[in-house]
Amino acid sequence: MPANLIGPGGRLFADPTPGPDEVKFRQDNTSSAYYNSPYFLAHKNQVQPIPRRRNDQPLDLANFLPAEIMSAIKAAGKISFHAVGDTGAAKVNRSQTAATAIGHETAVADAMVADVQPVDGPAFFFHLGDVIYNFGEAQYYYDQFYEPFRAYDRPIFAIPGNHDGMVFGQGSSAPQVPTLDAFLTNFCAADAAPSPDAGGLMRSVMTQPGVYFRLDAPFVSILGLYSNVLDSGPGVISSQGGHFPLVDDQLDFLKRELANLKPDRAANKRAVIIAVHHPPLSADAKHGGSLGITKDIDACCKAAGLYPDALLCGHAHLYQRFTRVMPDGKEIPYVVAGSGGFAATTPKALPPPPITIGDHTLVIAPIVNFGYLTIETDARTLSLTFKTADERGVVVRDSVVVDLAANKILAAGQQPAAPPAGRRAPAARKKKPPAKPARPVKQAKKAKKRASGRKSKK
Repeated sequence: MPANLIGPGGRLFADPTPGPDEVKFRQDNTSSAYYNSPYFLAHKNQVQPIPRRRNDQPLDLANFLPAEIMSAIKAAGKISFHAVGDTGAAKVNRSQTAATAIGHETAVADAMVADVQPVDGPAFFFHLGDVIYNFGEAQYYYDQFYEPFRAYDRPIFAIPGNHDGMVFGQGSSAPQVPTLDAFLTNFCAADAAPSPDAGGLMRSVMTQPGVYFRLDAPFVSILGLYSNVLDSGPGVISSQGGHFPLVDDQLDFLKRELANLKPDRAANKRAVIIAVHHPPLSADAKHGGSLGITKDIDACCKAAGLYPDALLCGHAHLYQRFTRVMPDGKEIPYVVAGSGGFAATTPKALPPPPITIGDHTLVIAPIVNFGYLTIETDARTLSLTFKTADERGVVVRDSVVVDLAANKILAAGQQPAAPPAGRRAPAARKKKPPAKPARPVKQAKKAKKRASGRKSKK
């Protein structure tokens, strides 16, 4: 087994000697009791303040990955990465065992680990929120984040979900810990130091400038937004005209960064993705969509003159794919992937898709299985593939490809439009042999253990 990556500044991503999956929590997850705490009961229908950002600078993937990995991405002419939300392993009810809850998350995490290759493969994981359940307290980060992803040898960026920011307290006037306290410690630290919450595992904390940010990587930029803490209510990224006690910094950020990215997108140098935890559109039976988010994002996109090439969300614990058709004909996949391991939710009773309402269409029937996204782009096309993962193995369940020049979703087998005049098509590359069928997660684990054993004997 190859040595783990060491990123710039001594960043560590995977533990050098990851052990077997845990079957019980090191720290019993009792935070569901805080749903009855005085502070939560008094404030559950209110948004929480958004912490100030450390700076306004975009993140550069080159500051997280070694130079040889970045060079390999550029030489390949494309990049891939993982995305999914709602991974935290927590007991859903009394009848569910801790081992079952843990197994749902680790099946997904282990499959993602198996995707990572020494040089090739996904370059990072962009988490779509709800890293921890039921409340984002520091003592649960080992069991629900660091232990499941202990062998994931790539950076993990994240936007918070509502559970990451929800707070509680024994009195109704003040929370016991500030909102997002543990998330800021583990994802928005000033320096890439060991985490105080990793329980001895070797993964450096992340140095995001705040809970909303821009990530630049070769061929793609991702704008991550924070949609606050409402659980059964909608996501909120602004004051919505004074309705919520929030400043509108996120709207200023989104307009500014979209405008900054517009020249590169117009020159077909990169895809642009927006990620937010609460989905603008959802057909699940519990959460539903967030109209306020739709209006806010649309207003920023219109002001900047640039709409995203895809929008990624979590929150609803299943997989859904919509196509939104804009007035100019641009087709945008709206993908809900809150399927990372916590408490699958069921969809509404619906007729067979496709189902079109207004400018959006539910393209396929929602998939109520745990799994994750692999996203790939060469700035000419953008593909999103959803795979489910459980004890039986990894299975591709859905895939969509966007022609970034034409702003259209390609039909199966359809080729993208010719490059615009003045831009050369990517140089032809040697075809790789067909990929081997995905191995079941258990077999992949055994192979890794055998490889690790061979290395230790040497």
